[in-house]
Amino acid sequence: MLGKDYELQDCSLARSLETVGERWTLLIVRDAFYGARRFNDFQAHLDIPKAVLSDRLTGLVQDGILERRQDPEHAGRHLYELTAAGRDLWPVLYALLAWGTRHRRPGSRVFRHAECGSQLDDAGACPRCQITPSPEQIVTVPRRGRASLREDPVAIALRGPHRLLEPIDT
Repeated sequence: MLGKDYELQDCSLARSLETVGERWTLLIVRDAFYGARRFNDFQAHLDIPKAVLSDRLTGLVQDGILERRQDPEHAGRHLYELTAAGRDLWPVLYALLAWGTRHRRPGSRVFRHAECGSQLDDAGACPRCQITPSPEQIVTVPRRGRASLREDPVAIALRGPHRLLEPIDT
């Protein structure tokens, strides 16, 4: 089994991979950008084993990527939200989404600048406004001609336009 650290690597990429390099981790972060906040929503949308999800969420909280707080609507449950460090992962996540669309298979979602509605380019910039919008300024919409393959609450909530970081109501 591979270790979780790269202590002999004097490299910031190695340090970053210690936090986000495990399987499932970037998918959890992606869903947090989409507005998922509850354990059950992450679990249902990702089909991730509960023990693995619990481990990954705990690690993301310990590493300062997610913040865990009490869910005011459900006693004993928690909400997970991206911290400033977590939100700083958006350009990385978007670059991987763009790369996957170019070199693997077009994703099911398109990202638009909320202010003008223009689709973001591969670098995450708005070609019309000549800016790179922050995640709060981005709306994700289903790609035309791509039917949703999922029926979980997160997938259902994402069938229409949705602003990044806006909590999904499931």
